[in-house]
Amino acid sequence: MAERYDAVVVGGGAAGLMCALTAGRRGKRVLVLEHANKVGKKILMSGGGRCNFTNTGTTPANYLSANPHFCKSALARYTPWDFIAMVERHRIAYHEKELGQLFCDLSSKLIVKMLVDECQAAGVRIETGHGIDALHHGDGEAPFRLHTAHGNVATPALVVASGGLSIPSMGASGFGYELARRFGHRVLPTRAGLVPLTLSGKHQERLHDLSGVALAVTANCNGQAFSNQMLITHRGVSGPAILQISSYWQPGDDLRLDLLPGQDALDWLLAQQRQRPAAELKTVLGEILPKRFAQRLCEVWLANKPMKQYNAPELKQLAATLSDWPLTASGTEGYRTAEVTLGGVDTDEVSSSTLQSKRVPGLYFVGEVLDVTGWLGGYNFQWAWASGHAAGLAV
Repeated sequence: MAERYDAVVVGGGAAGLMCALTAGRRGKRVLVLEHANKVGKKILMSGGGRCNFTNTGTTPANYLSANPHFCKSALARYTPWDFIAMVERHRIAYHEKELGQLFCDLSSKLIVKMLVDECQAAGVRIETGHGIDALHHGDGEAPFRLHTAHGNVATPALVVASGGLSIPSMGASGFGYELARRFGHRVLPTRAGLVPLTLSGKHQERLHDLSGVALAVTANCNGQAFSNQMLITHRGVSGPAILQISSYWQPGDDLRLDLLPGQDALDWLLAQQRQRPAAELKTVLGEILPKRFAQRLCEVWLANKPMKQYNAPELKQLAATLSDWPLTASGTEGYRTAEVTLGGVDTDEVSSSTLQSKRVPGLYFVGEVLDVTGWLGGYNFQWAWASGHAAGLAV
């Protein structure tokens, strides 16, 4: 005999727990099934263990999707301030790091504990180490029947909150996509997002020994630009600016970096020529860029000589290179280190207000499994909270 629940949530991550506690508060009998040995694993490791749990500047423009309008309804109905209110109610200390990014002062464990405590207070049952062996869909008041090693469950509402493919070492899998396809949903092509880029051949040879060097850049690709730090690695480049632009870049795309963000490169060079005519280019560049990086620029990309020896056309060329430096990436580090998965369940077949399938009544999709991907900086958590909340109000 199957045990009956008003809703079963598959996945104990951010979106799944938010959906469960929201539905539980409405008096619904809710079961969360998490195949890993504990809930909230990605929450625990995010933000260096301090969880960048939201961004106060969240707008729909901070998300990538084949349908950029899809995320508007859920985001409007559950804002960063709604989540902050819950954080403050649980007396979790937090701070703003930069650009609206909010982090726990102490540990991301506090966010997971808060969500679990809220679930327990709402009567939600959470089972970890529970994979689904079989799933049947039939008729009746509880058409979804799930078979697990720990027993059988029936429900009228099945919420898919199983995440994407990023960080498989944390238990990520394609389960949600497989389930969506089984019910006739289209799944848009997936790829790693918010991920370090790799270099190869001469591009890697020129930079790999500078591993560990970081500098401020503005990364430009396909009409998008992000200003933040870039970190050179043994295999390529990383850092916030690169992670951000990686979601807009694909192999073969033109990627350019402004190495002097916030200032006019030609004006700066002319000023250096006037003020320090005898100083070499690598010397003056080494005062605003990491010295080793400035030296490499002058060895490979820029002709180094005393500032007074550059004529006007040469200075223009130097400025063009510094403000529009081409970086030829060959690929990404893949799902292994990606923070998110781009693509996913096609939002055209899902209600933007309830997150319910337009194909199968009672089937819901929330969080990363959908084709909605946020920028770096707390936006993906805000989508998890907002989409989970919307589905939790609807089940």
